[in-house]
Order: sequence, then C-alpha cells, then structure tokens
Amino acid sequence: VQLQACGGGLVQAGGSLRLSCAASGRFLSMYNMGWFRQAPGKEREFVAAITKSGHLTYYDDSVRGRFTISRVNAENTVYLHMMSLKPEDTAVYYCAAKSSATVLTIRSNYDYWGQGTQVTVSS
Repeated sequence: VQLQACGGGLVQAGGSLRLSCAASGRFLSMYNMGWFRQAPGKEREFVAAITKSGHLTYYDDSVRGRFTISRVNAENTVYLHMMSLKPEDTAVYYCAAKSSATVLTIRSNYDYWGQGTQVTVSS
C-alpha cells in the first residue's frame, strides 16, 4: 500500500489543522493506521492510532483531548484533526499502516509509511 500524507502547514498556537493520509494500491480497511511525528533532533514518536474498523483509538498523553484520529474506509483515507496546537507540536507528521494486531503504539510494528507533512506552530 502507498500512503500520501497532506494537510500540514504553518499555524499559530491555539489553532487547528486537519491532516489527511490517502492510501492507494490496497484497501485501507485491511490496515490498522497510525500517526507519528518527528521533531528536529528527536526520534520519531507515536501520536495516535486507530484499528481497522475504527472502533478503537489510541493517543499519546501529550495529544489526548486535543487530537482526534478517524478514518473513512470507503474513501481510503485516515485523518488527524489537531486542535489547540502548541509550539511543541511542531514536527513532520507521518502516517503509517500495519496489517498485524501487534501493539499500535510501537513504531517498529508498522509496515508502510507515508512521506510526511510538516506542521509548524508559531507562538
């Protein structure tokens, strides 16, 4: 499966953005999906994940209550709606897909990655 992330940009602190991750090549419904982010000089870290059906979601504590992950399998797209953005949310955001049922919060469990989209939050 190929993943294409978009929707990043420059936003002021307190603002909102919605990231999209479109899949091609295979049906998105076959995969659990995750969003990760990587800030300059830091390792790529888990942000949010959603199961194949969309029934279960997981969030890192740093974004819980501000970010919402969702999916529309009929559109082959996963979304990350980000609200109340903070400067520390600045990073390149990546979507990722995995077919197995292993832990969704671990980066190495994912099989496919998109190219990333830059999110910059100014103070």
